[in-house]
Amino acid sequence: MKLVEKTSEKQRLDSLENIYPVELSAPDITAYAAGNTGVPYYTTLDSGIAGPHAAILALTHGNEICGAITLDTMFRCGLTPTRGKLTLGFNNVAAYAQFDARYPAASRFVDEDMNRVWATERLDGDDQSIELARAREIRPLIDTVDFLLDLHSMQSASPPLMLAGPLAKGHEFASLLKYPETIMCDAGHAAGKRLRDYGDFGDANSPRNALLVEAGQHWAASSGIVSTDSAVCFLQALDMIDDATAKSLSQDTRPAAQRTIEVIDRVTINSDHFQFHQPYTGLEVIPKAGTELGIDGDTPVVTPFDDCVLIMPTRRTWKGQTAVRLGRYVK
Repeated sequence: MKLVEKTSEKQRLDSLENIYPVELSAPDITAYAAGNTGVPYYTTLDSGIAGPHAAILALTHGNEICGAITLDTMFRCGLTPTRGKLTLGFNNVAAYAQFDARYPAASRFVDEDMNRVWATERLDGDDQSIELARAREIRPLIDTVDFLLDLHSMQSASPPLMLAGPLAKGHEFASLLKYPETIMCDAGHAAGKRLRDYGDFGDANSPRNALLVEAGQHWAASSGIVSTDSAVCFLQALDMIDDATAKSLSQDTRPAAQRTIEVIDRVTINSDHFQFHQPYTGLEVIPKAGTELGIDGDTPVVTPFDDCVLIMPTRRTWKGQTAVRLGRYVK
């Protein structure tokens, strides 16, 4: 059996990301450890009325605490779906157990990024890691979910994004939520498959569907609001929450209209020496093709088309990472 080696990425995270104040408080989730599904930290709430099986998941990355706050809030208010079944699940609890507000970026994962392990060949393969073991543990339950929302946050203070994947069904579902303002349609990362794209969620012929929300900067107070509002909008789109409960949970920050970015290209870092020329944070629009964004070793990184939107530029500028995704606004 091959063991996945721990990368030095984890040790470098804080020096890169610990520039934002931690405005959120990480909730104690140990009360939800037993769950009721046979999978630790997974609880299914059954309305007893016919309907879909929806899931709202948090902590795919252990340092992205806004999703844990959302689920904790839903548990505390006694949420019950108005139809179907709703599963609330905490994913990388091993990483979250290491969260320390003094070093808030260091608990993103234990061995490897849990949101890059969802290719079938990896799940069925011989590799071993804390994150793979957890993915294999929750996988049978994920295989029963009709609609999934994965709650995430971002390194930089970028406006929130709803990641709908590359298929029309993802964009249609994101549009039903009417939140947040910006929908991003993309095919994921070269480094591995996301949970959002796993199995039937990534099959155009399947009715099963999944979304991933990036609620804002990891520890900004606003990210807690966006995360919870996204979860409420998700349940409203599925007709699984009553108006009174939705009103009690949500600050109803929906925009007047949404806009969509189609990702056309991505920059994967190919050297050990990558640097952006500007401190990009995300959703900057670069008017002219050929504008130099940075340097990858000796190779200039330039915009390939006019009106190029920069999406989630990384601060983890080392080999194999997606440096930035490049897109344009579409109707």
